[in-house]
Amino acid sequence: MPYDSSLDESLFSRSWESDSTRLTVSIYSYNKGPQKLQITRENRNPDGEFRFTKLGRMSKEEVQAIVPIIQEALDSMA
Repeated sequence: MPYDSSLDESLFSRSWESDSTRLTVSIYSYNKGPQKLQITRENRNPDGEFRFTKLGRMSKEEVQAIVPIIQEALDSMA
């Protein structure tokens, strides 16, 4: 069965932003299935727009910023 975006439900989403990057912690449920946590990174281009990039490694500052968001997401999971 191919992926169908209409079946992907966003249940939670919070972001943290610095001068050059935005990290977003989200919870999704696909087709009423189990809730799953997702972390994404977007880097700011020279024109100021954010562009999706591989999450990869995180700095201490980034981890410290999103740990409370992850805890909030965890608390909201059923």
